[in-house]
Amino acid sequence: MAVTAALAALVAVLGLTAVLGSYGRRRTERTTSDFLVASRGVTPLWNASAISSEYISAAAFLGTAGLVLAHGADMLWLPLGAVAGYVLLLALVTAPLRRSGAYTISDFAEWRLGSRVVRRLVSWCVIFIGWFYLLPQFQGVGVTLRVLTRAPVWAGWAVVVAVVLLLVLSGGMRSITAVQAVQFWIKLVAVAVPAVAVLSVWQLDGAADPTTGGPPRFERVTDVRVETGVTVRVAHPTRVRVTGTVDGAAHDGADLTLAPGGHTVGEGATLTFPAGARVPHVDHVPARDGTRWSMPDGASLDHGLYAVYSALLGVVLGTVGLPHILMRFYTNTCGRAARRTAAMVPVLLSLFYVFPALYGALGRVYMPELLMTGDTDATILMLPQQLLPDPAGALLTGLVAAGAFAAFISTSCGIVVAIAGTVAQCVGRGSVTVFRLGVVFALVVPLALVSEIGTLGSAVLVTLALTVSACSLCPLLVLGLWWRGLTAAGAGAGLVVGGGLAVAAGVAALFGGPWTGWPAALLEQPALVVAPISFAVMVGVSLATRRSVPRRADRAMARMHLPEEIVIR
Repeated sequence: MAVTAALAALVAVLGLTAVLGSYGRRRTERTTSDFLVASRGVTPLWNASAISSEYISAAAFLGTAGLVLAHGADMLWLPLGAVAGYVLLLALVTAPLRRSGAYTISDFAEWRLGSRVVRRLVSWCVIFIGWFYLLPQFQGVGVTLRVLTRAPVWAGWAVVVAVVLLLVLSGGMRSITAVQAVQFWIKLVAVAVPAVAVLSVWQLDGAADPTTGGPPRFERVTDVRVETGVTVRVAHPTRVRVTGTVDGAAHDGADLTLAPGGHTVGEGATLTFPAGARVPHVDHVPARDGTRWSMPDGASLDHGLYAVYSALLGVVLGTVGLPHILMRFYTNTCGRAARRTAAMVPVLLSLFYVFPALYGALGRVYMPELLMTGDTDATILMLPQQLLPDPAGALLTGLVAAGAFAAFISTSCGIVVAIAGTVAQCVGRGSVTVFRLGVVFALVVPLALVSEIGTLGSAVLVTLALTVSACSLCPLLVLGLWWRGLTAAGAGAGLVVGGGLAVAAGVAALFGGPWTGWPAALLEQPALVVAPISFAVMVGVSLATRRSVPRRADRAMARMHLPEEIVIR
């Protein structure tokens, strides 16, 4: 019954998406302004809903709960960092960027610094950020369909690609604005209603404390099926019944004692654990034991204190420079409306983020086996069905699935528009034809790479995109908007050094290794080192080339910071 509910949810989301997209297409005038910025006519509340919907991606909807389940309450730095990033965005970026009159960040860079070279560098930063951000969307929808319907993961990728192509190619920004704004409220309802039901069941079941009691254990005899081969780590001798391959040996319902250490579990194997057995976990999910589950010291990570602070800095600064979010502020009518939009977004995000944390905490009590399979991102999807009998559990699972599908679609659309708009403005000077070709270009690379990234959580993948943003576009925006002395040479050098190092670290973390010790910490979370270097390079090179400050810098600064009533040309 859960499969039927999940498929019905997918059909419902796709149907609603088609209706809203059709509404947007009817109002689209097929001009560059309409395709890229919806003719700058979006109201603050509507735009804030759309921005929040874009930010509530696979990482927010699925990944946050998975992180809390595995690592504890200190992983709430991810949503807190996102909200803090929007505060910085409100204070430093939104209004002056909107007053610049640009369509994209690349347009802003060329207008502010008068350099086509810097424009091209910014365009490549936007593209890499978008590609990194699309990876978890594809992975998330693949996991969702596999968990709920047993469909192959590529079926989820195909669904997202088809919907994005349909929406973006036909209606551009105006079409997806209607979709995203409505989908935010769908996602909020989809995560909140099942959460209330699950919380009620937890209270009736005795309200077990997820933060105490030692390492997570199976409350009852539990069958765990491993869909993809994994390496699990056992802290204590554990007796299990095995059907399948463990450590290269085939078993057919035989009892086996797993000795402390690592064990390879083959694809399709089923392990039956007795009640009270400690839960093994895959190597990339170093779950906390219960006594330290809520201690914010990063103890589960290599060089944990550095990794936590670096990730937090990357999320905060990365949010400031996300191209698909910044592009939305160009759709506001004026700088004042952009500020009102940015002020609403933290409120909407804070309202949403209460619920994934709840799922993660209760998942530790009722679904600790996800620590073993590595499917921690499936916590939200599986918890309602685990606690509630059919048909209630199936209906709530369908509702959660609808929210998940809405998250993948809305975020993917926003990212693709940002990449395609950048390509269109850089290569085709705003050509709608080039914009459409850019849509295909935006989807091809992540679609080709997603099968190679394994079982990394969506939140981990999103932090890679945020790190590239924090080390490249954030320094450019902050200095370009607030410091007259920024030069094209300084901006270009900072983008090459900061963006290049961040992209190289992300590629090495995804496809290199395995890494351990400091190399692992620096490659997975480089923001604390690379972002200050990027700022320093931009400032240092600009000071060394101060004679090349654009002559129109004073007028540009005036236009960005004076009230709109005073027109500066």
